[in-house]
Amino acid sequence: MCWLTLQGFAWNDYDNEVSGAFKLLIAGDVAGFLSQAPAYGGSLVLRAPFAGAVAALGGGELAVYRAVSIPCVLALVLLGIALVRRMDRRGRTIGARALVLALCVCNPVTLRALEMGHPEELLCAAFAIGAVLAAIDARTVLASVLLGLAIATKQWAVLAIGPVLLALPQRRILALAIAGTTTIAVLTPLLLAGSHEALVAGASQTGNVIFVPWQAFWFLGESGHVVIGGNGLPKPDGYRVPPEWLSPVTHPLIAFLVVPLSLAWARVHRAVPRFGGEQILLLLTLLFLLRCILDPWNVVYYELPFLLALLTWETLCRPERPPILALATSAIVWVTFERAPQWLSPDMQAAFFLAWSLPLAAWLAREAFGGAARRSVSRALATSPSSSPSLQSV
Repeated sequence: MCWLTLQGFAWNDYDNEVSGAFKLLIAGDVAGFLSQAPAYGGSLVLRAPFAGAVAALGGGELAVYRAVSIPCVLALVLLGIALVRRMDRRGRTIGARALVLALCVCNPVTLRALEMGHPEELLCAAFAIGAVLAAIDARTVLASVLLGLAIATKQWAVLAIGPVLLALPQRRILALAIAGTTTIAVLTPLLLAGSHEALVAGASQTGNVIFVPWQAFWFLGESGHVVIGGNGLPKPDGYRVPPEWLSPVTHPLIAFLVVPLSLAWARVHRAVPRFGGEQILLLLTLLFLLRCILDPWNVVYYELPFLLALLTWETLCRPERPPILALATSAIVWVTFERAPQWLSPDMQAAFFLAWSLPLAAWLAREAFGGAARRSVSRALATSPSSSPSLQSV
């Protein structure tokens, strides 16, 4: 996939944001590499050994570009294998397992993320979902390390903190300490090299630079302006500029969502051991989707963590059917970001995005705090030692 998909990186985000840092690394300037890292520099630190190995073998810039994507795709492969193994233990068919593995690794949104120069989105999503799965299995240390790696890779992974802590049976303070230590260990070289400004900017910036149609605040923007894209070229007619008040609001709002939604989940599922077990993946899915809806920077690869979390939840919590919802949502995401811009005005693109994303978010919320809760309680009662037939009849 990396070899066939990544034929070049001219004009994509890798070229603009990452290639300079890796060029310094393969030239032997480690300090320069660290100082030039972008806001998601933690992912560059994790992928640096692949760049160094390829450069030592004589590979050029294109080889490095491909090589640093390999660990990100491998992370998705491992996530897919973990899902397939769980499906195998539950007697799922080969066809269902093959579909899940294909959606996990070869999803068209995955390929688009690679083409746009953002393989780190794959890595962060795999770490975050893997952390929740490890927490469900009561593997505290593994869950904590994966969570820390996810946050170090990209800051939006803080949305997984609530689901991970809720899924763990105990030692949650220890888990937070291990996750924090892991994050600091990855980011410390960047901070020492002077990349703290880029890291802070990545966590705090909002719609003051980028404002795209696929988000909830689009119609609050002003129309009639000439909007210049990141490539220095004017956007098509119909693009809007964001309101001034939006800039300091959206990213902190997205990060804060994990607190009330996690508390609400804990309250609804308090009667179920470990707050719902695998159903906690539904909360993670909802958080990732809300991140997309509320982010004025929302682009196609932002949807990947949400799609993978949806696939994981549907695979494990709705085993009686193939992951049709994840398949259909992947298709509609592709149409929204890759085809609709050719047919629709920016306002119509925004309306189309909201027409499917808001109902889906509402349905996920209803399932998370209604349907999933009832099913979790029913299963808990059915498996409880005290739930004998006589007691149930009473």
